[in-house]
Amino acid sequence: MTITCFIRYQIDPFQRDQFQKYAENWGKIIPRCGGNLIGYFLPHEGTNDIGWGLIAFPSLADYERYKARLTTDPDAQANFAFAKKTRFILREERNFVKVVDGTFELAAHV
Repeated sequence: MTITCFIRYQIDPFQRDQFQKYAENWGKIIPRCGGNLIGYFLPHEGTNDIGWGLIAFPSLADYERYKARLTTDPDAQANFAFAKKTRFILREERNFVKVVDGTFELAAHV
């Protein structure tokens, strides 16, 4: 079973560039620490203060091992410190979801 950690960020809309840098940093860190990074997403149109990060794991146990690796990874700790110092993340929510069979990555039929 694959689960996805769905992270919803409320960000300061005047610090979008900071969130983008933060997300780009995770692009190197997350795979190294054992997460399958689906992607980070910035607001584009509509609500201007919500961003998302999606990271997949084979199981919750794998997620726990990943979290443990983050605590000892110097780049991960630096990225957390960057977010804390610049305060562009106003709120963060984490939910764990799984795909409903037959509904993921279906191409358009045009």
